[in-house]
Amino acid sequence: MIEVKNLTKAYGNFVAVRDVSFKAEKGSILGFLGPNGAGKTTTMRIITGFMPATSGTVLVDGLDIFTHSLEARRKIGYLPENPPLYVDMRVEAYLRFVARLRGVPRAKLDDALEHALEVCGLDDMRTRICGQLSKGYRQRVGLAQALIHDPQVLVLDEPTIGLDPRQIHEIRGLIKTLSGDRTVVLSTHILPEVSQICDKVVIISDGHVVLEEKISEIPAGTTLEQVFLGAISRERHDGGADAEETLEEVGAGHA
Repeated sequence: MIEVKNLTKAYGNFVAVRDVSFKAEKGSILGFLGPNGAGKTTTMRIITGFMPATSGTVLVDGLDIFTHSLEARRKIGYLPENPPLYVDMRVEAYLRFVARLRGVPRAKLDDALEHALEVCGLDDMRTRICGQLSKGYRQRVGLAQALIHDPQVLVLDEPTIGLDPRQIHEIRGLIKTLSGDRTVVLSTHILPEVSQICDKVVIISDGHVVLEEKISEIPAGTTLEQVFLGAISRERHDGGADAEETLEEVGAGHA
């Protein structure tokens, strides 16, 4: 569903993302991990068409995000790290506004709104002003705006950042229910979150991918934290490593 090929983004002499490639299959949840400043948010902005790349391609259901931008973006729902809410609008009015922007047909708008409110647990909040909502409910509204046009792909950048444990549990459960037919790309710093809800992990460091692996293929007895730290450490010491080799070494080290 999403295929990133040799993606590079440079700002003058500074290369934020270099030669990044990975795939996210239809119906899967991919965890996109990396230290601060690794290039995660830049990559996600490029995938969603919010930012051009210096080189490389991104295919969304076979459509190039750069040459077929409008068609490809119609297939994507994007929740940035800070939900793009209009704080003076009421929840229902805001979601109707977003639906119109996303091209939801007038005849289907009411059904799309009701579905997004129900799925995101916002029915009781529809008349509340966005700016008066708690952090958890703001995240839910952010998810609702990403879902309102029924996209095939969801790209979520730190969807549980700043939430309390109860809110994290609720949003995590919501994300799991949103997969199925959809493809989800999830960026987070919470490693247990990835272990619990993701099918695959991609780790990026210093702008390029150092590991791409299915969660089920991580060696038994090895935590994702160990894999993450091992991949990052090897990258910094050796300037990169084969992903399979890294997993084998981490597994051997904790056998």
